[in-house]
Amino acid sequence: MDKLRFGFSPCPNDTFAFHALVHGLVEAPFEVEPVLLDIEELNRRAQVGELELTKLSFGAFAGFGDRYRLLRSGAALGFGCGPLVVARERIGLEEAAAGPIAVPGLQTTAFLLLRRFAPALGEVLELRYDHILGAVEKGEVRAGLIIHESRFTYAEHGLVRVCDLGELWEEQTGLPVPLAGICARSDLDAKTRSAVERAIHLSVEYAFAHPEASDEYVRANAQELSAEVCRAHIGLYVNEASIDLGERGMRAIESILHASPTSR
Repeated sequence: MDKLRFGFSPCPNDTFAFHALVHGLVEAPFEVEPVLLDIEELNRRAQVGELELTKLSFGAFAGFGDRYRLLRSGAALGFGCGPLVVARERIGLEEAAAGPIAVPGLQTTAFLLLRRFAPALGEVLELRYDHILGAVEKGEVRAGLIIHESRFTYAEHGLVRVCDLGELWEEQTGLPVPLAGICARSDLDAKTRSAVERAIHLSVEYAFAHPEASDEYVRANAQELSAEVCRAHIGLYVNEASIDLGERGMRAIESILHASPTSR
């Protein structure tokens, strides 16, 4: 049986969705070796095609079209939510973007959206996503662009929301915000890619049918150990589009890939 390295994040939505596949609870003609890394680290490793299967930000995907192919299952699309811009006080998006502003990676979908809605960016500081709230709280930067579970915990750091970039995207396009998708390396044959897509599809369906089965796996990998935060995170980012992107999901991805934010 072939073994495929599968890169995804340790965030609750991914560990919930892929728990069944990783633990052999769904039928698959291959084994997976999970490689749990921050999304921006996965984006970087994709530059050299290190992993056979990997999660990729749609902000980075356009640069890897010849190296990886998008699968229809396992994606994270936001409905009524997206990356947040936060600050210590209530300011406008333009003022926050004037910087310095901390961002979770220059290849993330979050940064693509920031460039789209605040093209006149000032100084940008690239930090790992879980270090951004602390940098804003300490006054090291004026504002922060946050993703993952940080959207549930920023108030605990005394911060306020400047805006939700996902809401701006939906207001402008009428589509969900495509955050990241699962991709297969292009050198995998069509039969293998199809088998992977089906196995991920089954894994997400299993997660919905047995929502408590992954509790231990989710908790073991979560940065934020609160069960309430984990459940909220999963509820936002694992949905029908995670089973199959569908026509609307594909239109959303096409739209974001053709977005042309002004370079700063």
